[in-house]
Amino acid sequence: MVRVRIWDLPTRLFHWGLVLCVTGLVITGNVGGNAMMWHFRLGYCVWTLLLFRVFWGFVGGYWSRWSQLTLNPSRVWAYLQGRDRFTHFAGHNPLGSWSVVAFLLFLCVQVGTGLISDDEIANMGPLSSLVSSHWVSLATSWHKGWGKSTLILLICIHGLALIWYRWKKNQSLVQAMWHGDKPMPDSVAPSTDHGQSRAWALVLLLVSAMAVFWIVSLGG
Repeated sequence: MVRVRIWDLPTRLFHWGLVLCVTGLVITGNVGGNAMMWHFRLGYCVWTLLLFRVFWGFVGGYWSRWSQLTLNPSRVWAYLQGRDRFTHFAGHNPLGSWSVVAFLLFLCVQVGTGLISDDEIANMGPLSSLVSSHWVSLATSWHKGWGKSTLILLICIHGLALIWYRWKKNQSLVQAMWHGDKPMPDSVAPSTDHGQSRAWALVLLLVSAMAVFWIVSLGG
């Protein structure tokens, strides 16, 4: 087996930062009250991370790019049936590729609805004043109801998938996302992960944070 740098440091920090923020969002959302102040802050952090990941998907490490996601439906079906010609995937496998896209898109919807939600008690999204009351009502209902429940369900499915891969296929996906390297049966193209690429990632993160700050400020 050959150890190859698959996940660059910015991608790994994004992943674990998202884990912490989403966990915090679930906790603060359920606690409510004064914890909602942190709920909003964590929501802005998630939005910043999502924007960064979109950019990084075009210029980041080789295996972190959108072009490397296996999204062909026939490959997904073959993978589910155990007929895929690859037994070791450097990046995300076909099912994992769709899971990444679905989870990120769902988080975008959840953050977006949170920005225009209003519980009519003490908490109001920063952009709720810019849309009609009809859309505010729909966004609030989704964000606090089906949206929250679906998010918790997706987190549980993700955790169970990690356990299944470790038990059934003897593949520890967590370790690769922690230190970046992954054992492969053959040498593959490694992801770029040096000082210059990390500096660019920091610039993109700052740009994303400023974009979030500017958009939030539009609501006054």
